[in-house]
Amino acid sequence: MNDLIKGVQKWSTERKLSNGDSSKQLNKLMEELGELAEGYNKNNNDKIIDSMGDMTVVMIILCQQLGIDFEGCLQEAYDTIHHRKGKTVNGVFIKESDLNETN
Repeated sequence: MNDLIKGVQKWSTERKLSNGDSSKQLNKLMEELGELAEGYNKNNNDKIIDSMGDMTVVMIILCQQLGIDFEGCLQEAYDTIHHRKGKTVNGVFIKESDLNETN
């Protein structure tokens, strides 16, 4: 994965995106999220795959623009969730602390 991240970063640097306007990259992420929703709602697996990939590229570039390590973000999220306890309700995971708040 690290080689892919570096490839995207190199690509964005070559196109002068790495120091670009991060608000434009955030807007691009929202656009891609809309395309993902469209693909999902239409059960279009090719569109889902394309949108997921595009969103990942946009997030890597956004991290690059903000000086944040993309892989570090993923690692931090995983470190937070991997021991998390809770239960799945109607297809959504509810963490234990949120379950306790509703009681």
